[in-house]
Amino acid sequence: MKTLQIETASLSYPVFIGGGIRKHADELLSSLNLPMTKLFLITDEEVDKRYGEELYRLLQSKWPVKKVAVPSGEQAKSIDMFMKLQTEAIEFHLDRSSCILALGGGVVGDLAGFVASTFMRGIDYVQFPTTLLSHDSAVGGKVAINHPLGKNLIGAFHQPKAVIYDTECLRTLPEKEMRSGLAEVIKHAFIHDEAFLNDLLNINSIEEITNEQLNDMVYKGISIKEAIVSNDEREQGIRAYLNFGHTLGHAVEAEYGYGEITHGDAVALGMQFALFVSENVLNCPIDRKQTGSWLKKLGYPGQVKRDISTEALISRMMNDKKTRGGIIQFVLLDRIGSVRLHSFRSEEIERWLNMWRWRLEGDE
Repeated sequence: MKTLQIETASLSYPVFIGGGIRKHADELLSSLNLPMTKLFLITDEEVDKRYGEELYRLLQSKWPVKKVAVPSGEQAKSIDMFMKLQTEAIEFHLDRSSCILALGGGVVGDLAGFVASTFMRGIDYVQFPTTLLSHDSAVGGKVAINHPLGKNLIGAFHQPKAVIYDTECLRTLPEKEMRSGLAEVIKHAFIHDEAFLNDLLNINSIEEITNEQLNDMVYKGISIKEAIVSNDEREQGIRAYLNFGHTLGHAVEAEYGYGEITHGDAVALGMQFALFVSENVLNCPIDRKQTGSWLKKLGYPGQVKRDISTEALISRMMNDKKTRGGIIQFVLLDRIGSVRLHSFRSEEIERWLNMWRWRLEGDE
């Protein structure tokens, strides 16, 4: 088992990484020395089938536990589900010394974390990620639910007390979910570590990723995020670098309809567009053709669906949290590992987006 310590202005907490460590969850939780009068275990229906009952029975031997499984998918991050979980917490008589556990991927982590951040003005919670994608979302304390007009627009900053990451759970993920998570790993490499990116470029298919590589990806990805979050917990500066690929990515997710495209596939599109703009605005020296071919080989989409209009995507971006005073803040690279925040008016991004889409269609 590997351990990382996340240091932020508001809290320091451990991240435990290893295969099979969920089977020692009771010991790991006890080691945190939290009061934990009661535990409220939130998971989703698919994860519950594999790991929910096992974890519930293990924890029940030490604490009063309530388990609730929400529907799987991005649609669960709704105000209705948020209110349902608050009602469950109240009826279970959670108090300020209770703890919420988030067992699942990024959706469960975001939803359960937001419930924890608001119940009685904030109680403890612990993340139990079960997807590769959630190596990014489980650390850093950004919790939220969606609004029909935009992703993660209703949320808070609320750090977990620990992250217990059992990488054994990743081996049961379908390929599209592994690919979705790998996109965030690739993002971390682009913004921080060229050597790491070069290692990733040697991966030719999702199926060939080994257990050792998985553990290494999770450890390096979380280490990169820790280095950034520790210096900017509330996204006033460099934490925005973690949004590389997400400005267009979030717009694509919302415009397609939540659940119609995975987060990682949308972010992969966003990164490809961001690299195009980086090349044209900052002269970023990257072989986009090679990068695009590699991403396509891994199964990522190469362009936005033709029936999605550029105008609709720009409208979505204008509602993005990174937009200030009608100016879109875009995360670009001047080289691998060197990030620049660049401000664009909507008409400028519209011009670049149209140009990128036209060129892709011309290459077909």
